[in-house]
Amino acid sequence: MPRITNSMLVANYLNNMKRNLGNMSTLQNQLSSGNSITRASDNPSTATRIMQLNSEIAANKQYNSNIKDVTNWLDTTDTALSEAGNVFSRIRELMVKAGNGAYGKDEISNIKDEIVQKVAQLGDILNSSFDGNYIFGGTKSTSKPVVANSDGSISYLDKNGTAFTGTSGTAADPNAYTQINTKLTAEISTGVTIEYNQTSTNILEFTDTDSGTSVNASDVLKDIVNNLSNPTATNLSTVTGSDLTKMDYIIKNVQKCRSTVGAMQNRMDSAQATNEDQNYNMTSILSEVGDVDYTQKTMEYSVAQTVYTASLQTSAKVLTKTLLDYL
Repeated sequence: MPRITNSMLVANYLNNMKRNLGNMSTLQNQLSSGNSITRASDNPSTATRIMQLNSEIAANKQYNSNIKDVTNWLDTTDTALSEAGNVFSRIRELMVKAGNGAYGKDEISNIKDEIVQKVAQLGDILNSSFDGNYIFGGTKSTSKPVVANSDGSISYLDKNGTAFTGTSGTAADPNAYTQINTKLTAEISTGVTIEYNQTSTNILEFTDTDSGTSVNASDVLKDIVNNLSNPTATNLSTVTGSDLTKMDYIIKNVQKCRSTVGAMQNRMDSAQATNEDQNYNMTSILSEVGDVDYTQKTMEYSVAQTVYTASLQTSAKVLTKTLLDYL
């Protein structure tokens, strides 16, 4: 049996006391912080799991923010489309009134003037904004996408406010039309990206699904105003005939756009509920993995404190006696 020296007893005592003090310090940190892991070295696998959960929760919160932003955007879009539908419906009513054979030039002129005002109102609607961004402007969202003209037409605008028609943009901004026509996207959950906006091109240029007719709302409105400016029998017949048919297509298209927005709103409601459930589940798991059981840890701390106190009490018997002890 090897010889046990007093220095060995002292070293063993000090090691045990340090370990007991370390245990008590760890428990104290856990109780004060509320976290079962205060350092990655405490439990590497658990620490990794906690970091992963925190990362997933942070990402989920960003998805939640995206969902709320999209929902607010869609609400604004729905309101604007409702107003646009009302404008087109009023224009249709005026077109029907223009076909009243009892109306003279003054009445027709008044109808034309009101339609021009309604087109101006439509321009304002298509320039609606949310949180500083024009909702019908595609990716060109920081400047107005359209302008209403006195002849009843609606032109697109480039980044400098220069009006243009067609799809070629302007010399200063050749990509303006493409930008206005571009869909916006948002990520609402892991790997799920959606397109959520309607553009002014969706409303002004489309093909009627039932008839297959290509319609340019700006051209139709301009034609209506032009025909009412020269209210011959032929022109009035056009207003109440082919123009009225196209106006019905326009109104139906606005309703279709609004229906698309409504479906997306329902999807966002579902995504919001799913996101909140996921956040609750992940937060609960994180609590189970990383939070302290205060009842258990308080008991463990009390035991550790007792052990540490006992280790201090043994010091009088273990530490080397001095000459004073023998005097």
